[in-house]
Amino acid sequence: MIKQIVFSIALLITLGIFAYSIQRYFKYFKFTRKKSLGSIGKRLWKTLDVAGFQVKIFRRPLIGLVHALVFWGFMIILFGSIEMVVDGLFRTEKVFSVLGGVYTFLMAFGDVFALIILVAMIIFLTRRLILHVKRFSGVEMKPVSEYDAVLALTIIFVLMVSLLGMNTFYLKWAALTGAVVEGAYPVSHYLMSWFPHMTANEAWTLYQVNWWTHILLIFIFANILPYSKHFHVFMSVPNVFVSKVDPLGYVENMESITKEVKLMLDPNATFEEAPAEGAPERFGALDVEDLNWVNYFNSLACTECGRCTSVCPANITGKLLSPRKVMMDTRARMKEKGPGLVKEGKGFDDGKHLVMDYLTEEELWACTMCNACAQECPININQPSIILEARRYLVMEQSKAPAELNTMFANIENNGAPWQYSQQDRMLWAEGLEVPLMANKFANNEKPEYLVWVGSAGAIDDRYKKVMREFVKILNHLKVDYAVLGTEESDSGDVARRTGNEMLFQMQALTNIEILNGYEVKKIITCDPHDFNTLKNEYGDLGGNYEVKHHTQFLQDAIAEGKLSLDSDKFAGKKITYHDPCYLGRGNGEYDAPRTILKAIPSVKVEMEKNRSFAMCCGAGGGQMFKEAEKGEKEVFIERTEQALETGASIICTACPFCMTMMTDGIKYKNKEEEVKNYDIAELVSISLGL
Repeated sequence: MIKQIVFSIALLITLGIFAYSIQRYFKYFKFTRKKSLGSIGKRLWKTLDVAGFQVKIFRRPLIGLVHALVFWGFMIILFGSIEMVVDGLFRTEKVFSVLGGVYTFLMAFGDVFALIILVAMIIFLTRRLILHVKRFSGVEMKPVSEYDAVLALTIIFVLMVSLLGMNTFYLKWAALTGAVVEGAYPVSHYLMSWFPHMTANEAWTLYQVNWWTHILLIFIFANILPYSKHFHVFMSVPNVFVSKVDPLGYVENMESITKEVKLMLDPNATFEEAPAEGAPERFGALDVEDLNWVNYFNSLACTECGRCTSVCPANITGKLLSPRKVMMDTRARMKEKGPGLVKEGKGFDDGKHLVMDYLTEEELWACTMCNACAQECPININQPSIILEARRYLVMEQSKAPAELNTMFANIENNGAPWQYSQQDRMLWAEGLEVPLMANKFANNEKPEYLVWVGSAGAIDDRYKKVMREFVKILNHLKVDYAVLGTEESDSGDVARRTGNEMLFQMQALTNIEILNGYEVKKIITCDPHDFNTLKNEYGDLGGNYEVKHHTQFLQDAIAEGKLSLDSDKFAGKKITYHDPCYLGRGNGEYDAPRTILKAIPSVKVEMEKNRSFAMCCGAGGGQMFKEAEKGEKEVFIERTEQALETGASIICTACPFCMTMMTDGIKYKNKEEEVKNYDIAELVSISLGL
């Protein structure tokens, strides 16, 4: 009875303190912006895949396996912990043993996993305290983070020791008294032999000591976690559930902007009035309460592992940006401002802000929006979404974009392209070629099967004009029924959106959609992964729903259907390496189409060390193409070019106009123009066909 009373008091104290700690988070959440989830089925499957099977942790196979075993072990051991709570409350002993074989199975695996986790804690502590793994350090990592990690790992180590001790002395007691053993304990059965001269009373006493040590340490640990970065123990699985289920390249539409843009384009437009409560106070995010609740949830789930920062191209090349810091700053800012918001409401102002005081402009503008950080995070945290919201604030509320980006915005507004070229020049790239115009086709009551979206780079950039010419030669060779918009085409708005100018993006998108829908376009092919992503994933939010293919996907289909044969010897013996564009690969999961085409071309293919979803950004995304890079040790494009040159390839193959520009510049910078060439996949196909 005394044990039951003491346990009940301990449990009530634990639950009381835990409830007090958690309720403050609930209060903070109500100050963030609303966000609906939807897609419950997709979310459940993603949770099973990412959290249950731990698929993303295995991106680093060896240490990933250790982490996964710890997670799975905790899931098994949790069963035994729940049993201990029931036993403590109701004076029972191994109450779940009524489950028979299931109980035996879970106890056996729990015993094995206790040893595995114990060893894992030694490995983790060694990596932190002796090996000093690089990604555990950084300007944002204060000593308290190291102490926090060491404390948590030590507590888990002691928990496993006490669990094995509990099982070992339970078995010893049963063996000495003849009691029936409930469950199976293979590891503890071996450990029991270490105590040959123990009496039954000693065994029972040590069993109880370990029982109480284990359960009380669980109670203590549970109440440390809400104040620790290891809060992810509770938050990681639900974080995966609320995380992004759309392609990584997709950016959610700002409805508040849509209404204003539609009124600008059509002053006679009418709208149903939205409730005032749903209207945002400002465009983008100045402070933590301007972020949505999922953003804040992400920050609480972050365990500061540094995987995101370790793959960030800006950070790799010595710039200030650290995706991990973005999440830590978000969490720290709410911790700082939250009590004031709770006390005084949304009007509370302490004179500080997330943007400027925590996240500097230099950090925010260094991001290439490549999504490598989001791809790498084991629990699907989306760091770029916070960076984008901060950019939106700087651009639309403060007009504080870098000067080069302001020039780019002006060019898109005035010329329909990021560069200072007339809209009327958008067909000059096609001189001497038979390229049908949509307007002419439509005038003759013809509806082409495909619209070829040339894109601003394809129409204006001197190097990529050559790619577009080769691609339409392929289309003509295949007798594809297609047309282009010509001077009616305008910039997709992708770069405007990812640099925070949502207003300009939507103006471009709505104007383009009106033209596309006017021509009843159903299918689109484009060579630009950025336009591919925008047209495919984002125009639908504004009424533009199309079947969109990247040119590598189209060419892959042509090869599969037997329409293209690339068995010429034009590249025989040539060593080719392929650079994955971020918005084709990570953004939309397309890695096979380009490689299928290259495989069909007789040549020697070599992969860079960082390829497919691990591929490093070329450095042009997120507006970097149009501005000076932030200070660092080197340019991102140089780092990526060096990785390509390490393969010994004589041809660097790309499938994106931005990547083409950056890799070409990298080859020039490394003085390799004579030995190494940069081709788009369309050019390789065209050359192979002898067009």
